[in-house]
Amino acid sequence: MREELYLAGGISREVFQKGEAVLAELSGRFEEIDRIAEANQLKVLQAMQKNHVAADYLNGTTGYGYNDAGRDTLERVYADTFHTEDALVRPQITCGTHALNLALSACLLPGDEILSPVGRPYDTLEEVIGIRPSVGSLAEFGITYREVDLLPGSAFDYEGIRNAINEKTKLIEIQRSKGYSNRNTFSPEQIGELIRFIRGIKPEVIIMVDNCYGEFTREKEPSDYGADLVVGSLIKNPGGGLAPCGGYIAGRADLIDRCAKRLTAPGLGREVGASLGVNRSFYQGFFLAPTVTASAVKAALFAAGLYESLGFAAWPSVKETRYDIIQAVDLGSPEYMEAFCAGIQAAAPVDSFVRPVPDDMPGYADKVIMAAGTFIQGSSIELSADGPLREPYRIYFQGGLTWFHAKYGILMSLQKLVDAGLPL
Repeated sequence: MREELYLAGGISREVFQKGEAVLAELSGRFEEIDRIAEANQLKVLQAMQKNHVAADYLNGTTGYGYNDAGRDTLERVYADTFHTEDALVRPQITCGTHALNLALSACLLPGDEILSPVGRPYDTLEEVIGIRPSVGSLAEFGITYREVDLLPGSAFDYEGIRNAINEKTKLIEIQRSKGYSNRNTFSPEQIGELIRFIRGIKPEVIIMVDNCYGEFTREKEPSDYGADLVVGSLIKNPGGGLAPCGGYIAGRADLIDRCAKRLTAPGLGREVGASLGVNRSFYQGFFLAPTVTASAVKAALFAAGLYESLGFAAWPSVKETRYDIIQAVDLGSPEYMEAFCAGIQAAAPVDSFVRPVPDDMPGYADKVIMAAGTFIQGSSIELSADGPLREPYRIYFQGGLTWFHAKYGILMSLQKLVDAGLPL
């Protein structure tokens, strides 16, 4: 009966059986993912119970948002979950890039310098920093930037980092996920090693981690290893697929205060900012986030195993431990990228009839193709795929609110490749 449902959904018997053969090798890995989800679920639940989340907190406020107990309590829940002094969780933070820009702008003054010890940051940060000139960039305000490339194998260049840190270095920006680069995603433990090294050189420097795509994939976060700030988007892992917008910054209380005043205005800070009816989805999404993230991690592992079995290079490999929800696959041609995205889109509950095409997108230098038939526009915790049309024509797959939907989407991506001429 189950196989017949897949066949009725457009999956050929050969593709279905190929997927089942790959899944038979992954059962032990799936059990480990569930153990991590269980630990994170209890961590979130206990943070909510500790802060006495009440039914009244699920309602929103309007106007100035004064005395929004639900908003303020949610921020304490985030701080306790990430083991930080404070947190800022707001619908007024429009996306992950906005959250990162907010944190950078709040913590840096003219004459300060940012250092990335992990190479070039994600594409959308290039204009924020001013690597690519843009109106309103940090460079326009006299904030400079340096980076240290990684060594082969995505190893930290400790000597290069030591030499790059100077009297102007005010903030270290560490991107956890690989983004569109060729490097590995870093584990919280690896980030902790890097933080300890940096503290030994300049103890007072602010260390900020771009945590996007990584939350709840492991039992600990970079904040457990000494990061001053961890930053992310609510339409990725911590929103659990329910948050309709928003971002978070968790970390040191003095830095969170600066971020709040940059978000609103000096003298106002966190006291204003109406929650506008999103409190319920923010709370419930965060509650579901550990299990939703586990579904996405299973999906990434399955995609790696399936495509590696067909001879494609997958990053990370199916044999590697997961530190974010992103799975990259080198498809080798723009035609295969389009076919892959067509499959993900065809498997979506929303806009399944649409065929993705490459196009220009704000913040990106290359044309990007994106499949995202999502309930929340651009939600990367939902089943989606994207990638810039440049060699090696690497597609980036992520998300899946449920494992079973993600499985179907991955099989459909392969089906579209088979239809385009890929031999099984």
